[in-house]
Amino acid sequence: MTFTDKPNGLQQSLDQGSLLHQMINQIRRSLDLQEILTTTVSQVRLFLGADRVKVYRFDTDGSGEVIAESIHDQRLPSLLGQRFPADDIPQKAREMFLLAQQRSIVDVANGKIGLSPLQSKETGKLLRTNIHYRQVDPCHIQYLKAMGVQSSLVVPILDCDPQEQSAKPNLWGLLVSHQSEPRKILKRELKVLQQVADQVAIAIAQSNLLTAARTKQEREATINRVTTLLHKLPTVQLQGALEEVITAFNGTGGRLYIEQSQELYTWGDQPTLPDELDNSIIEQDPIWQNWMAEFKQGNIWATSDLYKEPHLRVLALAFRSTQIRGLMVIPLHYREKFIGVLSIFRSEFETEILWAGRCEQNRRLLLPQLSFELWREQKKGQSHEWKPEDISLAQALYDHFSMAIQQQHMFKQVQTLNANLELRVQEQTYELEKSLLFTKVLKQVTEHIRRTLDFQTTLQSIVREVRALLNSDRVVIFELKRKSVIVEEINGNWQSVLGVNAPPDCFPDEYTHLYSQGRIRSINNVSTASLNNCHRYFLQSLQVQATLIVPINTGIEVWGLLIAHECETPRDWQDAEIDLLQQLGDQAAIAIQQAQLYEQTCNAETEARNQAAQLEHTLHELQETQTKLIHTEKMSGLGQLVAGVAHEINNPVNFIYANLCHASDYTEQLLEILRLYQLHYPHPHSEISAAIKAMDFEFLVEDLPKIMTSMQVGSDRIRSIVLSLRSFSRLDEAENKRVDLHEGIDNTLLILQHRLKGNGDFPGIEVIKDYGNIPRVECYAGQMNQVFMNIISNAIDALEMGNGSKRDEENAQYFSARRYANAQYKYPMPTIHISTRVSADNSRLLIRISDNGSGMTEEVKKRIFDPFYTTKPVGKGTGLGLAISYQIIVEKHGGIMECISEPGKGTEFWIEIPVKPPAKIDR
Repeated sequence: MTFTDKPNGLQQSLDQGSLLHQMINQIRRSLDLQEILTTTVSQVRLFLGADRVKVYRFDTDGSGEVIAESIHDQRLPSLLGQRFPADDIPQKAREMFLLAQQRSIVDVANGKIGLSPLQSKETGKLLRTNIHYRQVDPCHIQYLKAMGVQSSLVVPILDCDPQEQSAKPNLWGLLVSHQSEPRKILKRELKVLQQVADQVAIAIAQSNLLTAARTKQEREATINRVTTLLHKLPTVQLQGALEEVITAFNGTGGRLYIEQSQELYTWGDQPTLPDELDNSIIEQDPIWQNWMAEFKQGNIWATSDLYKEPHLRVLALAFRSTQIRGLMVIPLHYREKFIGVLSIFRSEFETEILWAGRCEQNRRLLLPQLSFELWREQKKGQSHEWKPEDISLAQALYDHFSMAIQQQHMFKQVQTLNANLELRVQEQTYELEKSLLFTKVLKQVTEHIRRTLDFQTTLQSIVREVRALLNSDRVVIFELKRKSVIVEEINGNWQSVLGVNAPPDCFPDEYTHLYSQGRIRSINNVSTASLNNCHRYFLQSLQVQATLIVPINTGIEVWGLLIAHECETPRDWQDAEIDLLQQLGDQAAIAIQQAQLYEQTCNAETEARNQAAQLEHTLHELQETQTKLIHTEKMSGLGQLVAGVAHEINNPVNFIYANLCHASDYTEQLLEILRLYQLHYPHPHSEISAAIKAMDFEFLVEDLPKIMTSMQVGSDRIRSIVLSLRSFSRLDEAENKRVDLHEGIDNTLLILQHRLKGNGDFPGIEVIKDYGNIPRVECYAGQMNQVFMNIISNAIDALEMGNGSKRDEENAQYFSARRYANAQYKYPMPTIHISTRVSADNSRLLIRISDNGSGMTEEVKKRIFDPFYTTKPVGKGTGLGLAISYQIIVEKHGGIMECISEPGKGTEFWIEIPVKPPAKIDR
């Protein structure tokens, strides 16, 4: 046998170290087993110079699959992904691979096989690396030739659990090298390949540990998610937990059945029982229930093919219409009591196996495999096997679901108890609230009766409260004396019975006698009650289906009836409602008695008030008469005095006034003669000269005409005053006639001129007259002059009094300066403003008299027209001036007199009278 690609010793040592180094680095760098295996076959092929290096992995059924492969220049066909039957490798060879870790080297050309066990099969001790050759089985030679192999090397790969030192290794797979040409394998190459296989075993162990860790992590995460859903308060999320569990088991459906409540939660594919079975839910079928009774607490049952289970032969019919084949059943118990069942479904699927050559079992037992052409085998109705970790997860979830269902059951029991308790509390609360409401209504009615004594209002309040409280359609009060309804309260569109009279034949006198003895009539159904026909027809005509009647007794007699009507349907009247209506009837009786007493009191009070008003009116008339008498007497005396004085003065004044012009002429003539004497006799006698000098003749001649002129002016003034007195008194004009009011105002100002002038303590009052173009007015001139006199006199008094003496004192300091230098006052000049206007239609005259005095308060302004009210000091006012003025303007002339004033803003009197009275003015 010859060697191919035989390296020298140094190069081979370097290749061996590099190969192991790369293998170790790859295992440390990557946790992906497939990547490690792919790198391994590639490096080994380069190391050996082989045509094909592959990793062959055993399955649980003994068959195997090529899961990693490296081929040089396609010298041999690829076997990657192809499966080989279990009997391709005899059982005895498998045992040697496992127990002795035997390596085999086949030389096809010479028909020999070299065996190199790593350890003793009997003792397990390591052996020296030796290769023992013997003749190989011809079938094996033909098998290899069919694959195109001339030389092969097989090294077993064992799988050991590093966490369990005492655990026996398993035959995981084989590391196989194939040559299309003969090649001799050296001991050191075999040793290197054994080291590579050991590194692969380490990588497999790491991969298994990683897979176990990830599986455990996923399992714990699933348990945590399910636990969170199952113990989420206040509502257990059973549906969400079911979906999470089905997903964790890679199921296509599942269901959770709770025995006590018969609740069913489903998700995904579901079985359907045939119509011939009694129950629509599979968990309620007797066969299923009997099967569940056989399970003990904590048992988990799983099958990958439910159609192969004999006890599910009948129930399997429910799964025929689905793709479900795998089934896991987790019976749930709580303290050994069956409380439900959790079922997980897995669907069937089709698989395709790629065989290295066609598998024919009969021929394989007799002849070796002669062709490795790819052959596809289809398998239907396959299902994933339930793994131990699936069962472990199911056992972990068993406790959580059992506790969650029990918690939900207890929670519902507590909810039911709470609901029942809440219902009882609500019922008792309703009764208490109803009683409280009745008490409240009684209190409201009682307070209403105490608050108001109006009879009709109280009765209306009673029927309104009763109707709302009883929730009836109509409540009325029937007065027996009137034989009719006097108040009502209606809910809805029912007809009004207000004022309806009861037929006398329907209610005999014995009814009144019974009601006076406290009879209460409760009629739940008018159609079936024992009533006379007249009474029934009358109630039906009022649309009454049920009625409740209580009497209203005032003392020993029945005043009326308090009646509740139900018009929609018959009604069973409750004892509480009857008692309430009876109490309200008693309150109505109290209200009626109080109303009757109140009515009597009101009548007596009205009579007393009428008498008091009559006395007050008489007293007012007496006061007005007294005021008029005083004013008339005063004005009469004043008028007579003024007239007498004017008459007495008028005669001498007229004499003086008539002779002053002649005296003036005579004086001028005498002075002219004296001038002529001085002209013609310039040198008079000494006695005459002395007399002229003694009397200051020149001054006398100059001053005498001035004296005469002054006397003329004085007589004119006296004559004007006399005329003003005569005009003011108007003794010759007592009747109503047309006059010029401007003349009356001017005469009043002339009479009061002495009060308008200033003095050392008072700067005087400025009068501003703003006269309009007014017509002559038909009025009582003397009375109008009196009004002007009173208002202007009050204005002068207000301006003189002011708000104190400070302004007068300070203004007095500037009086002299103002008189000679027109100095300005520190305070405004006292002023009276008089304005007259006529309305736009020339029917009414407006006179406004205002001053800039201190004004008056609202309280004073309200009383200024009251008789005998004055704000002046004692002895300076009678309090009759403005009262008489108001009477003259309003009553005598049919006009308006108002006062406008504010403190600090002066006072204005507004007088409005018709130009021509609409009717005769009452004197």
